[in-house]
Amino acid sequence: MKTGFFAVAALAAAVGACTGSKPVAWDEAAIENARVQMGMQIDTVESLAGEFHNPTTINPDGSVHYCEVTDWRSGFFPGAVWYLYELTGDTALVPYARKYTEAVAEAQHLKWHHDVGFMVGSSFGNGLRLTGDSAYADAMVEAARSLSTRFRPNAGIIQSWDVDPGSEREAKGWTCPVIIDNMMNLELLFEATRLSGDSSFHKLAVSHADRTLKEHFRPDGSCFHVIDYDSISGDVAHRHTAQGCAHSSAWARGQAWAIYGFTVAYRYTGNPDYLQRAVGTFEFMKAHPHMPADKVPYWDMDAPGIPDEPRDASAAAVIASALYEMSGCPVGDDKATAYREYADSIMQSLSSPEYTAAPGENGRFLLKHSVTSKPAGVEIDVPLNYADYYYLEALKRRRDSSSI
Repeated sequence: MKTGFFAVAALAAAVGACTGSKPVAWDEAAIENARVQMGMQIDTVESLAGEFHNPTTINPDGSVHYCEVTDWRSGFFPGAVWYLYELTGDTALVPYARKYTEAVAEAQHLKWHHDVGFMVGSSFGNGLRLTGDSAYADAMVEAARSLSTRFRPNAGIIQSWDVDPGSEREAKGWTCPVIIDNMMNLELLFEATRLSGDSSFHKLAVSHADRTLKEHFRPDGSCFHVIDYDSISGDVAHRHTAQGCAHSSAWARGQAWAIYGFTVAYRYTGNPDYLQRAVGTFEFMKAHPHMPADKVPYWDMDAPGIPDEPRDASAAAVIASALYEMSGCPVGDDKATAYREYADSIMQSLSSPEYTAAPGENGRFLLKHSVTSKPAGVEIDVPLNYADYYYLEALKRRRDSSSI
């Protein structure tokens, strides 16, 4: 595969768009910028020796961090390439999307990892949707089997993290922790039932969603990050956070996972309680007194140093993508319009120079200003590959909803 092709071709397209006689809409400009930046990223990856290089974030020294196959973020780069292909129609991207997808095939067999839904859904799931490759369907079903081994019938949930002897989780007294992020992995189970006809996957997903609906949320609509269940009785033992600033705070990406995850659960089940939950958590975020004017939330909406706390572009991108789907749900015409307009506002902010990197900068990631875990001092105010993934997904969903 020839390196340098995508960067040159994409840059020429972008320059042509900028110098043409017609002004370019913000969303089209965003897509062209993605062609340039991701073209450069692909060229860089292709120039590296070795089997697997999956760009994930930027290291403290400014170099690009490439994650392992088993990292929960390993599917997002191939998924982003699939979305770039879909947004641009550039078939030259398909061999790269396939190559990067198939490089994470090992993920389908992971049983110690609750995030196989992220890993396999974003890569193989998008590849299946766009190519119909039956081998990709097989990988999805196998990944769902792996995820199903983490179901704990006493609590009716899929356990997120293992609690190893001597670990920090054991020191906290946890025995069966479940994080709100796990709502995002249910789509894999729902899809596996659709692909295989085996209803057991669907049933596990519904059980997990129902218990999460009951236990994870506060009266104001916000959610806890971690619910720890007693592994024997299945009762709730702790309501905590791992990545927010306090057990009682509204960790922004956690709220985003809840909005998106319950919207997906509604898509597959038609259960109005799920849609109501997604709406309620979004309305909580929308009305939060600390929501900035540009609608890109702080990493935690209750962080003590606001307005000088870091923003989280990844949370904003996830919320925007979810809102485009929610606007097509039965929420009423006024709300549907309001949700789409709110998503547009987020995306216009993310597409601005404040959050979108100039070509060749920012480790050749699209978005700046995301946060993994400030309490742990990990990846604060950096690009993250899943921010880029959901940003591209939101651009795709916006375009799809515009054509309806």
